[in-house]
Amino acid sequence: MFKILVVEDDKALNRSLCSFLHHSGYETTGCLSAEEAYDALYETMFDLIISDIMMPKTDGFEFARTVRSLNSDIPIMFMTARDDFASKQRGFRAGIDDYMVKPVDFDELLLRIGALLRRAKIASAKHLTIGNFTMDADARSACLDGEEIPLTVREFSILYKLLSYPQKTFTRTQLMDEFWDVDTTSSPRTVDVYMTKLRTKLSDCQDFEIVTVHGLGYKAVIR
Repeated sequence: MFKILVVEDDKALNRSLCSFLHHSGYETTGCLSAEEAYDALYETMFDLIISDIMMPKTDGFEFARTVRSLNSDIPIMFMTARDDFASKQRGFRAGIDDYMVKPVDFDELLLRIGALLRRAKIASAKHLTIGNFTMDADARSACLDGEEIPLTVREFSILYKLLSYPQKTFTRTQLMDEFWDVDTTSSPRTVDVYMTKLRTKLSDCQDFEIVTVHGLGYKAVIR
């Protein structure tokens, strides 16, 4: 089930939109501010974000820029009362993917959500296959030659991230920021422990390897 983050300070609209999306087959989390949304993003891997522009403290433009600086792939849609071209221009320059003006037709919203998810190739990315190794994000399962490899939630998330972007180097800090709580007392070197565990569990896999990029972090290399 796809997970959608709704960032809207109007409580009634937030509640009704989350309810509608839930009954349409999506798992939703509603936040009333960008600050709440940041906390939610630290805890959950979302597939799409729907955000208002006019919100207390941090507005939608700043929120979108921050999210985009941390995640270049997640689709972001603005749902706002602002219908002027300047706002649309600022939104797309901040990195959003779509823009809807209130009042929003929920049926049209569903169509746009589906298009954004397809465009981002999220649907196919829920299942990774590399040679004889497969990962299913919904089932949180990893199998080699048909045999399941026991992975903790964090081990699975780290490995799925690396294999989703082969050859891309992720620093220890980037991985910590995404998969550990913001108030964790663990040091970035904790990531090394997880990489050692993953390499041990995947010792029989010949289809890829987790490579240490000295002075930076780690990347997955397809063989």
